[in-house]
Amino acid sequence: MNAAADTATATQDYIMSQTMLRVRDPQRSLAFYRDVLGMTLLNRFDFAEMKFSLYFVGYLRPEDGALPEDPVARAEFTFNQKGAIELTHNWGTESDDSFTGYHNGNADPRGFGHIGITVPDVYAACERFEALGVEFVKRPDDGKMKGLAFIKDPDGYWIEVLSARNSSRLAG
Repeated sequence: MNAAADTATATQDYIMSQTMLRVRDPQRSLAFYRDVLGMTLLNRFDFAEMKFSLYFVGYLRPEDGALPEDPVARAEFTFNQKGAIELTHNWGTESDDSFTGYHNGNADPRGFGHIGITVPDVYAACERFEALGVEFVKRPDDGKMKGLAFIKDPDGYWIEVLSARNSSRLAG
């Protein structure tokens, strides 16, 4: 067998489960991801001895059904979601005046860049974000790349907003 076939077979059931972002104030972040971006809180895990909590948010599809009530089933459901976001809160950062926040990856030294969401209509989504007071990094018609935007979450992480229908500019 060739290596590509072995890899395809060995990894056929892998999924991209989540990306982790550290957040200062989980209530503020949850409100943003829920009320602005329309995500659902899938699960919360608290680790009291280590003083941190994990909040998993993501988009539920109608075929997903209701979130399981049973904690074990809900954990399995959470980790089977595609493209969720794990918001990690280290306890105390929300009330620590000396805490200056986390590096968003877009200032030097650059690292992590952004997450992306696909919306049916970038312009309509951006009108809504504007009405909700969301901070923009780039509006849809700014710069050379038209039809996509970048907004910031409460911790300054960038979120690209694009439409799959209008993404031909990336295809060359």
